Amino acid sequence: MVETETGLKVKCLRSDNGGEYIDGGFSEYCAAQGIRMEKTIPGTPQQNGVAERMNRTLNERARSMRLHAGLPKTFWADAVSTTAYLINRGPSVPMEFRIPKEVWSGKEVKFSHLKVFGCVSYVHIDSDARSKLDAKSKICFFIGYGDEKFGYRFWDEQNRKIIRSRNVIFNEQVMYKDRSSVVSDVTEIDQKKSKFVNLDELTESIVQKGGEEDKENVNSQVDLSTPVVEVRRSSRNIRPPQRYSPVLNYLLLTGGGEPECYDEALQDENSSKWELAMKDEMDSLLGNQTWELTELPVGKKALHNKWVYRIKNEHDGSKRYKARLVVKGFQQKEGIDYTEIFSPVVKMSTIRLVLGMVAVENLHLEQLDVKTAFLHGDLEEDLYMIQPEGFIVQGQENLVCKLRKSLYGLKQAPRQWYKKFDNFMHRIGFKRCEVDHCCYVKSFDNSYIILLLYVDDMLIAGSDIEKINNLKKQLSKQFAMKDLGAAKQILGMRIIRDKANGTLKLSQSEYVKKVLSRFNMNEAKPVSTPLGSHFKLSKEQSPKTEEERDHMSKVPYASAIGSLMYAMVCTRPDIAHAVGVVSRFMSKPGKQHWEAVKWILRYLKGSLDTCLCFTGASLKLQGYVDADFAGDIDSRKSTTGFVFTLGGTTISWTSNL
Repeated sequence: MVETETGLKVKCLRSDNGGEYIDGGFSEYCAAQGIRMEKTIPGTPQQNGVAERMNRTLNERARSMRLHAGLPKTFWADAVSTTAYLINRGPSVPMEFRIPKEVWSGKEVKFSHLKVFGCVSYVHIDSDARSKLDAKSKICFFIGYGDEKFGYRFWDEQNRKIIRSRNVIFNEQVMYKDRSSVVSDVTEIDQKKSKFVNLDELTESIVQKGGEEDKENVNSQVDLSTPVVEVRRSSRNIRPPQRYSPVLNYLLLTGGGEPECYDEALQDENSSKWELAMKDEMDSLLGNQTWELTELPVGKKALHNKWVYRIKNEHDGSKRYKARLVVKGFQQKEGIDYTEIFSPVVKMSTIRLVLGMVAVENLHLEQLDVKTAFLHGDLEEDLYMIQPEGFIVQGQENLVCKLRKSLYGLKQAPRQWYKKFDNFMHRIGFKRCEVDHCCYVKSFDNSYIILLLYVDDMLIAGSDIEKINNLKKQLSKQFAMKDLGAAKQILGMRIIRDKANGTLKLSQSEYVKKVLSRFNMNEAKPVSTPLGSHFKLSKEQSPKTEEERDHMSKVPYASAIGSLMYAMVCTRPDIAHAVGVVSRFMSKPGKQHWEAVKWILRYLKGSLDTCLCFTGASLKLQGYVDADFAGDIDSRKSTTGFVFTLGGTTISWTSNL
């Protein structure tokens, strides 16, 4: 077959020492045809590495397909055959992501005829094989393709035989293992008989019009599960894509007209709002007895500070002007001004896990915000700070602030706040989760409460609203709190809950829009994949000339990667692998690397509404793991990834080299 289809002669056959290869008749045939036989040494499969690697790939994929469908082991050969069929029609890494079938035949491969292995299928019964009142179809199970023959292959369990057919309706949502739930009455299928395609007429029509495809190709590639309709042509106006311009001020962190310093705040058109925000901050600081004025001791240095201004967008669309006094902590010296600085925050996977529990068990979900959280932490070192700009006490200009409580910007501020909060939670009977030290749980007779802490943001989940309100009162007595009511937003992620349908969505669509706008990609043409198969990124594509290095120095590569990474970590597992790949070239990104980053942004443009949706299905936890076996071009290392789902919704994922 190989010699006939390619015009080339088989010169060598490499195999192991299996009896089927060293049999006298086979050896004599090869000798007569001039085919050299190479036999590997026993116990050394690496000498035939390409074939052994493919054997493993076939076996693993076939096993997965068979187990997913729930078919018995007796169908292993069908699963392997189907796996080989699919591999020949999928992109091949050694062939530079080209499709083997297309390279072999020189014809374009279609995919519309591909179906899920082991799914329920309703096979049409010819009129001469049934009476007028018999059913027009019977339930079978799809087990493969016809290869050199037309149609599909099916397992007819009722008659215990394998049949072939081309007039079929597939139900790809139901597998063999779910066959008990399939109703044997196929009256509904009979009513859909108009969907069956007259394959002969369709084939003849296509051949007459096109002339390039033969009947075999057409018969194997017609999707028999849907009616044939004419292709709809787009009426959209085609416009050239807008390229990223490096002169954009992409490094600005304050893109919403926020002042950079105290003087700018006083000259801003909203100066009155900024002044009110600074006064509120100072009232909190003084009311909390954060410092006391004193003379600076000999040998001590006073830390500097600055005002930081932000405009907060609330979930209801309103804007809140916020000013924060921040200490310049980079002036601190280890061992003198601080020792330990580590402070935990709740893990993203814990947040998603709790949200899944909220959806399944229909729990209340409330949110609290701690006003000036770091001010509650008690300092263990003697620290001094100059008086805040704009609020220097008249007549005491020479005095400095001796800090009694921690302030934002201090290296130990997060740690001191967490220690105080942790002690309080233990006092009121909450237990800290061992695997996440920012998750606290308290059990009651018929209910429980879960509290998650991310610096100054809190989520509280529980079935008893009275218990939750009691916890809020206890927290408000100890700390200055702001009750935000039912949770609407956490860490820039929107929480959209539909109690009627029992769903809870976690979305970052607004964040993604800001990212696209920041990199001038909000008008880019969307794509359907996170990273195109034509991207084969390597270190060889890094800049080699001074001109290329100068060009890439103006491209915000690291900034874009950081923005993508936050979306990936929070709600977008679909871009985890793509972001991991482009992150490998942070030190020396080239033009191709930047094109890949823009491709990911274009993918996000086309999937703005993609989010995590938790339903009330179940609390069943499932995990999946896979590796690409030496997929990195430069190091030949493997990329490993895992996904864990709760009730079918992803809660934890990673993609690592």
